[in-house]
Amino acid sequence: MTKRITKAVIPAAGLGTRFLPATKAMPKEMLPVVDKPAIQYVVEEAVSAGLDDVLMIIGRNKNALANHFDRATELEYTLTAKGDESKLERVQESSGLADVHFVRQGDPKGLGHAVLRAKKHVGDQSFAVLLGDDLIDARDPLLTRMLTEHVERDATVIALLEVDPDSIHLYGAAEVEETGDPDVVRVTGLVEKPAKEHAPSNYAVIGRYVLKPEVFEVLERTEPGKGGEIQLTDALMEMAGDVEGTGGVYGVIFRGRRYDTGDKLDYIKAVVQLAADRPDLGPDLRSWLAEFVARGADPRD
Repeated sequence: MTKRITKAVIPAAGLGTRFLPATKAMPKEMLPVVDKPAIQYVVEEAVSAGLDDVLMIIGRNKNALANHFDRATELEYTLTAKGDESKLERVQESSGLADVHFVRQGDPKGLGHAVLRAKKHVGDQSFAVLLGDDLIDARDPLLTRMLTEHVERDATVIALLEVDPDSIHLYGAAEVEETGDPDVVRVTGLVEKPAKEHAPSNYAVIGRYVLKPEVFEVLERTEPGKGGEIQLTDALMEMAGDVEGTGGVYGVIFRGRRYDTGDKLDYIKAVVQLAADRPDLGPDLRSWLAEFVARGADPRD
């Protein structure tokens, strides 16, 4: 029987060069999305799906991540003395979310290498991998569905998003076969960032995976691929052939709300979208946005 999954792995070793100079001294995962760092949304998603053991794969100069999920005793004392219960609750929220661990990636050898660094912590259990650039709206529980499919099929499960064919070169693309479920496909092949004319479909792999522990053995023998890095996509492509009885790879097609914080424009859109949906900020923000657009966004106004 497949054991209940409790562990989530969050690769967070990237340098965040697209957001320089903001990320010169601050990890990109700590960039605020409204009033929480992006990484907190990801941990909250894992916890909501029942994964309360979180391992972050980090690089150098990522101490802010550990600090954020640790107790801030002096700050808590100050807020308590002021009687500011609301802010105190929000400060304590992140430190009580989950059992958060950290391990260094060392050499930046790609996503596959980062996942491999989780082997000792994960052991012989299945686990989830969540990438911090993809924020999934809490109202659309993608990870919960993926965990269910993993248990029922005893297979690796990845998240897929149907994108414009002109954008497929930005993603890993999946070659798929239909199953009896319109929201689930069997993955028969994967291509990392293909040209439009060579893409097997316009189903893009997005940053959520539920992996069987056999992935570690496959990653250990996976040679560096695109960009000279160990690609998780290459390991998944091998597993899609049900190598060594791994059960194959299935894809859950996501049709909900996803916020991409991977580049500047999409990051700004994510902040605006999430703020507009909040009851404390939304009404005033939507009203201002309507006025801003109506007057032609003249920078002098």
